[in-house]
Amino acid sequence: MILANIEATAALLQTSLPHVKQPVVIGVGLAYFAVIIGISVWAARRTKTAADFFVAGHGIGLIALTVASVSTSVSGFAFIGGPGLIYTVGLGAMYIVLPASVTNVMGAWVLAKRMRLLGEARGLMTVPDAIGARYNSPASQGLAGIAMLVGIIGYMATNALAMGVVINAIFGVGIGWGIWIGMGITLAYSVAGGILAGIYNDVFQGTLMAVASVLVFVFVLKIGGGLGNISTSILSHDPKFLGAWGKMTPLAALSFFFVFGMGSLGQPQGVHKYYMLRDPMQLKWYPLLKTLGLILVLLLYFGVGVGVKAFVLNGTMAPLSAPDQATPSLLLSVTPLVLAALVFSGVAAATMSAANSFINIGAAVVMHDLPIAFGKRLKNELKWGRAVTVLMAIAAALIAQNSGTMVAFLGIFGWGLFASTLVPALAVGLNWDGATREGAMASIGTGLFVTLALETASYFKAFTFLSGVTASAVALVLSFLMFFLVSWLTRRDPDKAIDPDVRLIMEL
Repeated sequence: MILANIEATAALLQTSLPHVKQPVVIGVGLAYFAVIIGISVWAARRTKTAADFFVAGHGIGLIALTVASVSTSVSGFAFIGGPGLIYTVGLGAMYIVLPASVTNVMGAWVLAKRMRLLGEARGLMTVPDAIGARYNSPASQGLAGIAMLVGIIGYMATNALAMGVVINAIFGVGIGWGIWIGMGITLAYSVAGGILAGIYNDVFQGTLMAVASVLVFVFVLKIGGGLGNISTSILSHDPKFLGAWGKMTPLAALSFFFVFGMGSLGQPQGVHKYYMLRDPMQLKWYPLLKTLGLILVLLLYFGVGVGVKAFVLNGTMAPLSAPDQATPSLLLSVTPLVLAALVFSGVAAATMSAANSFINIGAAVVMHDLPIAFGKRLKNELKWGRAVTVLMAIAAALIAQNSGTMVAFLGIFGWGLFASTLVPALAVGLNWDGATREGAMASIGTGLFVTLALETASYFKAFTFLSGVTASAVALVLSFLMFFLVSWLTRRDPDKAIDPDVRLIMEL
């Protein structure tokens, strides 16, 4: 069964990238790391407060925010796991990315403006902050923070191991050293420059990903003789591949669409960036710009998956040893080495980008959200934030190095966990005054428990889902039901339950 809640870089854990170790690839990799260091030094000099460290001082422009958001949205999955998934199941895998434009519009409409204004009115810095302010409930904020930490542990460890795999492929240093080198570089700019360094490194990384993606797509078209010839090659051997659902059931494809469409509204690495926008009035352009950015980056996702399928079927390429070898095999057999170097660096860029986002968000939960939940807010949040960032990065590297199989398991349910615990309480709660703190806490608790229970039972093969049914979809639906049911049972006068400033922002 294909899991709908594939984590962006978990696919890298299932493949062993070939050792390139070519001077051109190593040179491009070193140049990439040099740029990261330069950006980090620049950002460190501008990071002086906790607000600078966690929300970039609310001073990021729309273009930079959009490119950074694209970078963290697609991660390494667009380069390795995504093409392999298309190669395996056909066009049904496109239902993961088809919701992007709808989600971007929904995100800007139901979340971005309200979170940005809440951040300014209340000085908020985290996603649980918004939940705490909406329901006037430190307990809701703390519970949301705990749920996020569970998912963040998996994401960070998964990205740490993915970095090890990619850096080992480029430099041949071994996966263990690759983990520590990658996490060390990420940690350096996370501690020094906080989210400001992360944002502008994301801008660089996202630009690199887009350029590499477009170039690879152009080469696929050139080698295949255009989409017409590629389609003809596939249709003559495997017509089901290009069907509306590919080789998936309609229920499985629609499950992808539902979980990745609605679930995107609860992904903290993206939602958190709404606090950083300098001018909320520019948000009207955000959906269009982000959708265009995703189209560019995802050209590789589609082009390699379909192109390699055609090339294998017509004999241009040898059959793959594993689906996730689609991108590496194509790059090393039919494209210039410098382009392969750009893509390998792009994968490293994507995993570091995701790791930085989650390190920063996790540190904020530990030193900001949890103390507020227990009524003991820390005085020097910048100092504690940097300290916790170091500890979380080291912990992620240790888990990645010593528990490979469990890391893959932890990473798999991250997307669904964030979706089921945050979407109802946050996305719906900021737009519906009938939501109550009891409903929010019930939905967060339900999402956390159901996702962990179903994914754990599935991992240990205690049961299997019906074809097309996924743990993420079940948990998200149950979380919504619990949210509305408990809110209805505990309904009260909204004028008394919602603070006046929060109500004003909700009505804008």
